[in-house]
Amino acid sequence: MESVGAPLALRTGRTAARVRAARRRRLLVYGARVLLLVLVLATWELLSRNGLIDSFYFSMPSAIWDQIVQWTLHGTPQGSLGEQIWYTLYEALLGWVVGVGAGVVLGIVLGRVRFLSDVFGPYIKVLNAVPRIVLAPIFLIWFGLGPTSKVASAVVLVFFPVFFNAFQGAREVDRNLVANARILGASNRRVTLQVVVPSATSWIFTSLHVSFGFALIGAIVGEYIGALKGIGLLISTSQGSFNSAGVYAAMVILAAVALLAEGLLTFAEKRLFRWKPGTPGSGD
Repeated sequence: MESVGAPLALRTGRTAARVRAARRRRLLVYGARVLLLVLVLATWELLSRNGLIDSFYFSMPSAIWDQIVQWTLHGTPQGSLGEQIWYTLYEALLGWVVGVGAGVVLGIVLGRVRFLSDVFGPYIKVLNAVPRIVLAPIFLIWFGLGPTSKVASAVVLVFFPVFFNAFQGAREVDRNLVANARILGASNRRVTLQVVVPSATSWIFTSLHVSFGFALIGAIVGEYIGALKGIGLLISTSQGSFNSAGVYAAMVILAAVALLAEGLLTFAEKRLFRWKPGTPGSGD
């Protein structure tokens, strides 16, 4: 019994040591992140207060915080702050869902059907080469100041990264898995749904992290050009009144929304891919 218990106790001790080391590393990383943020904000505040940088253009963290508090307590010229955030988030989310859905479906279809890929491939490459931000004024003319023009801007920014990742994921699927599925009598539809789509999921999730940021950019740019509500309109209004604190405050709010969305996507990805081994050396 002792000869069996000793190696087990040794392995348990090593596992506990690795867990403690990983916990210490996470705390060290989070502490370094907080320290870096505090140093940057403190340096910015000191430089602005001492006149080494012009606070009219660069503002200062305390003024930005005061602007956020003012918007939160007293609202914005366009309405409550929560309403502006929700308006932008609604446009970005709807554009993201539509863009992701279209990109995944078309990417997998064209990845699976070479004839369609050969026919549509050149046109997709041409459309991808067009600077999509310049389409925002066109969408504004087509759809007006409402949310539709912002959703359209978000869709065109989201579609292409998702499409190319889904397309590549469908092309990179293990041919042995496809051959084995066909040997077992699977139809093309079942091969696509039960072999190709699961294999391409990791590729698709890689694009989702980037694409939601693109959706926010599309919504913000559309609102900046012309809108009735939204954070982009806050930025435009603050810029027009030379309120640099308002511009930075809106950017801080956008960053918080983007970080929250990134955290939710990361959580969903970890739940879906619990079977995947962690990246060597990662501390998260």
